[in-house]
Amino acid sequence: MLKPLGDRVIIEVTEAAEQTVGGIVLASNAKDKPVTGKVVAAGTGYVLNDGTIRDLTVKVGDEVLFDKYAGQEVSFEGQDYLSLHEKDIVAIVE
Repeated sequence: MLKPLGDRVIIEVTEAAEQTVGGIVLASNAKDKPVTGKVVAAGTGYVLNDGTIRDLTVKVGDEVLFDKYAGQEVSFEGQDYLSLHEKDIVAIVE
């Protein structure tokens, strides 16, 4: 598995269900980019100015809401993930 560094997290993006408008199936390029996903790996945390490490707020298994165009898409062993900084996460879905 991928092991993110610092304040980065790896997200398995939740794909939105196919949407229809008036019975017409939208093309994949017309759909909105998903903004929710599950944290599958998390870094060690932020390194503060005094050298101490502050733990991340999110943890593996959390369902999160993140900025629409945040992060970088990565593929690993045939699976697509999103790598982003914790600051790009808006909320934890409970």
